[in-house]
Amino acid sequence: MDTTASGLTFRDAIDADVDALVALIESAYRGDASRAGWTTEADILEGQRTDPQGVLDVIKSPDSRLLTVERDGVVVACCQLEHRGTHAYFGMFAVSPTLQGGGLGKVIIAEAERAARETWGTMEMHMTVISVRDDLIAWYERRGYRRTGRMTPFPYGDERFGVPQRADLQFELLIKELG
Repeated sequence: MDTTASGLTFRDAIDADVDALVALIESAYRGDASRAGWTTEADILEGQRTDPQGVLDVIKSPDSRLLTVERDGVVVACCQLEHRGTHAYFGMFAVSPTLQGGGLGKVIIAEAERAARETWGTMEMHMTVISVRDDLIAWYERRGYRRTGRMTPFPYGDERFGVPQRADLQFELLIKELG
């Protein structure tokens, strides 16, 4: 465990964390609860953001870590790190909506980048962001990520990823050098 000066504890998720992590991820992105934070996708997607099996798959994958962040024993954030050869993939990032906007996300993404470098020796972090999320993309750009213009289609028709409320959704690849 790594405890920072900000009173946070970082650890890898375990099976017993699944329900808390699903609830956290859903609260950060879906429904009215997500509107308390700025990362909500409630206006562009309804339905689920993840499910217990999706979270468990990340926990169990030999090439992934689901970094879980606690404050005073309560799960307040998480992110997925996946080793993909020469780079790491960053995903499933969620911060409790009531704690967003206070700098917690910056601390977590910095820890995720450090962990990817130290664990796998990767020199690049990749992520995909829904291309219409201009505010979120701008936040990542301020953290050193760059837009690539490389798009992949949104999985329309697969409700495991949500129910789109517009027809123009796609994912853009963002990349950061981890020098």
